[in-house]
Parts: sequence; C-alpha cells; structure tokens
Amino acid sequence: MLSGLFQSKNQKMVKKWKSEHVKMVELAHKVLGEYAKGEHHRAKKYLKDFSKIGMDHIVSEDIEFFKLLRDADVDERTRNMAEDFVKSFGDVKNTLMKFLGKYTLEETPLDEEFFDTFSSIVTILGERIEYEEENLYFRLTLS
Repeated sequence: MLSGLFQSKNQKMVKKWKSEHVKMVELAHKVLGEYAKGEHHRAKKYLKDFSKIGMDHIVSEDIEFFKLLRDADVDERTRNMAEDFVKSFGDVKNTLMKFLGKYTLEETPLDEEFFDTFSSIVTILGERIEYEEENLYFRLTLS
C-alpha cells in the first residue's frame, strides 16, 4: 500500500502507460469481436474509445520522451533506447492516426478494408507494446 508513495516519477508514468496498454488491447478485441458479429455500430463505439485512449497515450509518450531526450541526468543506454523508440514508431503512429481519423467518422462505414487493416494494426501494436514494456519501460522503472 505504501509502495505507491515511494515510486519515482518514471515508475508512476510507466504504471499509467501499462494500464493504458491493457485498456487499448481490451478495446481492440471488443472492436474486432463486435465487427465479426455484425455489430458495426458497437464496433465503432469501441473504436472511438480506443482512439481516445490511444491518442492520449501517444501524446503523453511523445511529451515525456521529448523531455527524457533533453534530460542531462538520463543514462546513455536509456537515452539511446528512447531515441530508437521515437524513430521506429513514427510511421506506425502516423498510419494509426490516419486510420483512426478516417474510421471514427460517423459517415465512414466499417467495411472489410477496415477489418483487415485494423487486424494488422492490432498485431503490430501488440508487438510494439511488448517491446516497449520489456525494454524501454523496464529501463525507465530503474531510474
């Protein structure tokens, strides 16, 4: 119970981000499940929820990594991991933002292209989440 009081800023931030990852994965599966059942209206609702959490998460990471890369006290290994993360996620982030911008609009139907693309995005994000948590987030919790 008291452990939360003594966590570093980075440990609290990582805990929050991991919680957001769990929510995003849950929502992604709900989107796909509802779509598969033909419940496109419900799938779109979950997609909007996914978009909100996902975009907030990306902005939060961007801000914190920007600060981290300019922090003189950050060790070189952590800085290098953060730089690699920022560079390697750029294309995925842009693709995700365009996709969500299109398919969260009320007038855009959830079609087969949506399902195929979102399924691919979910797979890529799952791999990315695993990489983040096992590497960069781990390093951040050490500081």
